[in-house]
Amino acid sequence: MNIQQLEYILAVDQLKSFSKAADYCHVTQATLSAMVKKLEEQLDIVIFDRKANPIATTENGREVLVQAQQVVAHANALLSSSKAINQKIEGKVKLGIIPTIASSVLPLIMKPLVEKYPLLHLEIHEVTTNQMIKDLREGKLDVGILSTPIASTDLETQILYVEDLRLYGYLSGSKQQISQSALSQERIFLLQEGHCLRDQIIQLCDLKKSKSLPANLSVESNTFDTLLNLVDTFQGVTLLPSLYVRQLSEGRREHLLHIIDGSLQREVSICYYRPYAKWNIINRLADEISVEVNKQLNASML
Repeated sequence: MNIQQLEYILAVDQLKSFSKAADYCHVTQATLSAMVKKLEEQLDIVIFDRKANPIATTENGREVLVQAQQVVAHANALLSSSKAINQKIEGKVKLGIIPTIASSVLPLIMKPLVEKYPLLHLEIHEVTTNQMIKDLREGKLDVGILSTPIASTDLETQILYVEDLRLYGYLSGSKQQISQSALSQERIFLLQEGHCLRDQIIQLCDLKKSKSLPANLSVESNTFDTLLNLVDTFQGVTLLPSLYVRQLSEGRREHLLHIIDGSLQREVSICYYRPYAKWNIINRLADEISVEVNKQLNASML
């Protein structure tokens, strides 16, 4: 006996016809008739009087139908409950995020996520791209937010948003604008190795080895704040994500420069390792983060 058989006899009782019940249940009449007959044999009860026109339910059959309705109702309730359980966003989630995204994105997403999903415990880890990839593979992180594309083919990514990269600083000759191809001739300050944004800027600007600091000074920067201080001190340039630019003081906004032949962009994605993926949580986080961040990006364009 199974739920499907119970649904079949309920349909026959309601429609008073095997053929109509078969159409309603999206099966052939032969299949439905055979399943009903098998149920009658299992219960040792004749449920329907097939000689009547229209088909009638026997007295014993009516008692079976009452219980069948209860069983099917409980089964449907269980199915609905199971779906609700699967859609719950709760438990501990270890979220990795690269520093160049964290300062801009976390303030936008943390409050909405915490308020909407009170049973969700987010454990935030700021890590470089290389460290994030390693931690995802080892199961130390459940999900990550980073700049893509990345070279690792065993990790899954889903784009959350795309933002412009803004040029900040001081161009040679006190220029206020420059072509993308000419950027490689400027002193460009970059993040330290291990940051995907560094690699992307090197590729976008076709930088082999940029003119950077004086020979007697060596600095590895892990944050945009340090980059800005270096740029201000040594009169060079750097590229900043649009969301970060929103945080600049009015004084520093005056040093935003224009790239005359188009814009440079980066994409930011949610990243996970398939064997350890918490699919429901990942999909929900991706939707929520994408909505909140794109709302801000669209507002800044108005």
